[in-house]
Amino acid sequence: MRLRPRGRRAPLLALSAAAVLACTGEARAKECQSALVSTCINSDTFWPNPGPSTFPNVGSTQTVTAGQVGFGLVTSYQSRPLLLDIPTPGPGGSRQFVVDNQVTGNFLWAYGVTSRLQLDVALPLTFVQSGAGTSPVTGGAALRDTALRDMRFGLVYAIIPRDRIDPLEAARRGGAGKAFSLAGRMTFVAPTGDSAELAGDRTGVFAPSIVADYRISRFVAGADLGARLRPVTEFAGTRVGTQIGTALGVGYEVLDRELLTIMLEGRALWNLPEQRVVQQSAFGLSASGVNGKRIVPAEWMLSARTAPLLGGDVAFTVGGGGPLPLNDGSAFTPRFRFLLGVAYAPVDKDSDGDGVPDRIDRCPNEPGPKRGERPGCPDAGQAP
Repeated sequence: MRLRPRGRRAPLLALSAAAVLACTGEARAKECQSALVSTCINSDTFWPNPGPSTFPNVGSTQTVTAGQVGFGLVTSYQSRPLLLDIPTPGPGGSRQFVVDNQVTGNFLWAYGVTSRLQLDVALPLTFVQSGAGTSPVTGGAALRDTALRDMRFGLVYAIIPRDRIDPLEAARRGGAGKAFSLAGRMTFVAPTGDSAELAGDRTGVFAPSIVADYRISRFVAGADLGARLRPVTEFAGTRVGTQIGTALGVGYEVLDRELLTIMLEGRALWNLPEQRVVQQSAFGLSASGVNGKRIVPAEWMLSARTAPLLGGDVAFTVGGGGPLPLNDGSAFTPRFRFLLGVAYAPVDKDSDGDGVPDRIDRCPNEPGPKRGERPGCPDAGQAP
């Protein structure tokens, strides 16, 4: 049975769904008109990528095999990502935890359109959270325990595609597509999240980026440069708008065949809008002009990854980290974050080029015939 005709409809269906969800942006914008205290801000800046990936934060240059579907779940816990220092009449002030604790699961899907093009979807759901929300400044209710967050729709195009072989073998051979690879990514964030729970933006967000990685022996380095393009939204003087995103990562493959890789990453979002000074009086909040300061949400993360099943197509990741002190602001930078992820991303690696995928090849480093009791192994008596 051939499913390619049906597969050709997948890009159109995905784009149609994104267009329909984009239409909700106008209605969402009308709900978020408060000049000083808008709840239409995404309190979680961690957006894991669907599809095959090495790093949790740096985007991947790899894509799912054409005609196949990958899926996964990445769950993260962050502590106190959004604080609010409320000026009060007289000396001092009051510090409130707008978001105190938050556990969010990102359900991920990816579809390989061609050997270079991938379409993907991410559905983030906050399983449990606590915090004061807007109650310190509006007198309203605290955050609800759960929330639906903004959905993300993306595409990845491999400009210099990585060969579908074992990473150590790729580094040994060297050259473009082996030691080095490059990809462009485009993500559209639809405003589908709960508008009262700091779970999404007031309009759609476009997030283009360029990602690259390089391998030398057991070492891998990755870089990600992009932007999150959005209008300015304000929450009690904290103004969030277009951000320039950067992420760098280095890793070391401790055990062969991706059985254990240790990684260290850093990422930052350089927020372009300046912040404002907000004062509270008996008549409510009032704001003066901008103060020249900009927030830079930034984090580091140490993680471990293992891909022991189906030739590396099934991977598990665990990691944790904290803030990078790039400025004196704490908005959208948690004091610590932990994550746990599992993903199935079919890449169909064939390291020895014998036509037998590594996931079923009993001898992945030695070419051999597909048939027999040991598929992919040399015939008995054949020199290795």
